[in-house]
Amino acid sequence: MAYVITQNCCNDAACVAACPVGCIHPTPDEPGFATAEMLYIDPKTCIDCGACADACPVDAIFPEKSLKPEHAAYTELNSEYYAGRTFSPTFPTKAVERLVTSDNALTVAIVGSGPAGMYTAKELLRHPGIRVEMFERLNLPHGLIRYGVAPDHPATKSVVRQFRWSPEKERRFRLNVNTEVGKDVSHDELVDRFNAVIYAHGAFGSRRLDIPGAELENSIGAGEFVGWYNDHPDYRAAPISLSGKRAVIIGNGNVALDMARILLTYPLGDSTISEVEIVARRGPENAAFTTPELLALTHIPGLDVIVDPADLTGSPGDRKMQLLRTIAETVPTPGSRRIILRFNATPTEILGGGHVEGVRTSAGILDANLVIHAVGFHGRAIPGVPFDNERHVIPNIAGRVVDPLTGEPLPAVYTVGWIKRGPSGVIGTNRTCAQETVGSLLADQRAGALATLVRR
Repeated sequence: MAYVITQNCCNDAACVAACPVGCIHPTPDEPGFATAEMLYIDPKTCIDCGACADACPVDAIFPEKSLKPEHAAYTELNSEYYAGRTFSPTFPTKAVERLVTSDNALTVAIVGSGPAGMYTAKELLRHPGIRVEMFERLNLPHGLIRYGVAPDHPATKSVVRQFRWSPEKERRFRLNVNTEVGKDVSHDELVDRFNAVIYAHGAFGSRRLDIPGAELENSIGAGEFVGWYNDHPDYRAAPISLSGKRAVIIGNGNVALDMARILLTYPLGDSTISEVEIVARRGPENAAFTTPELLALTHIPGLDVIVDPADLTGSPGDRKMQLLRTIAETVPTPGSRRIILRFNATPTEILGGGHVEGVRTSAGILDANLVIHAVGFHGRAIPGVPFDNERHVIPNIAGRVVDPLTGEPLPAVYTVGWIKRGPSGVIGTNRTCAQETVGSLLADQRAGALATLVRR
């Protein structure tokens, strides 16, 4: 009997460190980790100890015999990952770490309290000589976890439990809310007051399609819509109407699937929407959503997922394509709400006379009362901090912020999370991202590149 990782996997990799026999892959140092849909347990190597389940911050790991019916497929998903792959079981050892102590104490500012900022604080607070002060623009912490994760995914939101510090660490941590860096306090002031500054303010702004009609009423960005249904202070008053029957979501990543599911299954005021079409310009082999998120949709009562079998012709035979073929062969249930996955349809114009009425695509016109642009997110610049206006990130090398003109690292300035690497990965990806940035900071500290006294 083995343990099984299921849909809620956040790629945090805490389970990897906890496993005494190295049976969970990909690990953070393996090539496939950054793009993995989830992590997988090798059933042939697992010794059924349960250490991984205890370490998992989102309760995604269960004994095979305890799986719920909707999670039964994950037994095969975990096993399939190891087909054709060979890993030598390992007993991980941890190198002796040189901690920052009161003899070489540091005070570090973190800008942003989302998962990237919190994982960074957690990594820093392991060192008894480091104090952390965090600055959050909004009135509540946790950023993407609070305002980005869908409200019907409480297990994913539970990742915040690991950011409750012990009393000793709490004494070395301070959170400042309603404090916007660049407005209430400047970058230069932070550099002057702290030994190091880390920017972790994310990338929640929506990219919009540059096509005619994008500015019409009820044509909105994914960030705006997600923020609206999660009661984000910036978006709670957004003028969004759900009075029609059909919505079109342009883009087919996990956020698109989340929004479609929320539109059709979650109580959103007086919504009358009963059908959502998710439109992608490329074929199903390039679908951005993950297999676990698609699989979850197929287990929602009263909801049909529709795929045109013609879109799947000639596509490869991986697990995601197998699932899409199964969906395409399933007979829809009369009266059910529907999510239609449409491929090979490039949007060229949003139609309407002031208010959205449809979308013109390369495959034809789709009726719509609401259009959501789910084609990515972008970060925002903070005055005084280098910014790449093309990639919408802070230029950096391994988390060290660099001068875009010289390519040289700026003293004591770092970045982490989406504003560091772009909007990629899931919540847990920020753990290894934070470890890299903190590793760079500590290497600079050991090299004498950071002042050892707070400059106040």
